Amino acid sequence: MKKHIPNAVTCLNLFCGCLGMVFAFDGNLEWASYSILIAAVFDFLDGMLARLLRAYSDIGKDLDSLADVVSFGVLPSVIIYQLFLGSSTSMDWLKYSAFLIAVFSALRLAKFNNDVRQSENFIGLPTPANALLIASLPFIAAEGFASSFLHNPIFLAIFSLIMGLLLVSEIHLMSLKFSGLDFSKNIHRYILVISSLLLVIIFKFAAVPLIMVAYFTISYIQFRSTK
Repeated sequence: MKKHIPNAVTCLNLFCGCLGMVFAFDGNLEWASYSILIAAVFDFLDGMLARLLRAYSDIGKDLDSLADVVSFGVLPSVIIYQLFLGSSTSMDWLKYSAFLIAVFSALRLAKFNNDVRQSENFIGLPTPANALLIASLPFIAAEGFASSFLHNPIFLAIFSLIMGLLLVSEIHLMSLKFSGLDFSKNIHRYILVISSLLLVIIFKFAAVPLIMVAYFTISYIQFRSTK
């Protein structure tokens, strides 16, 4: 029975992704973004429960990837697509570049499942991190921050391409799996978590792009120091 618990939580992740697409196509991008956030919580919990219960299975691994490609690949693409619809351009075909996120997310997840180098850290941007960045965009736009950029089709197309390439890049990024509570062994992770909390308190949703910059910077410092 316990082996089905993580899979049930993974299904909740998938359900949030499906529900988020309904919100997105209805034009309710903020609730679509909340769906990504809740899906990320379930994505964290299913892995934690699998480790605690020792309930690993090939089906669970495949199911997790299938859920992630919906919640952290297709749903973010739909959010960007809806942002495209709020812009006016003669190059209407650009809006379909939003789905590069879905394509590269699927490639990223397939790569992750078959890459033994990523057992402790990541190579390429994790799909949940990319999805959370995209989830912040509707809130940033609603606050008036960078609103002109977030409804600019050229910017959105370039953004989609760059984020897609980062997903399948060879950039080494740390995971947030703590090696116990020893500060010295997890110093870079602690720095990222503490700085992220401070940025959220100060900037709220606008903090997410800054957290992404911090994530890349601290990861670079970590791997540079271990060489």
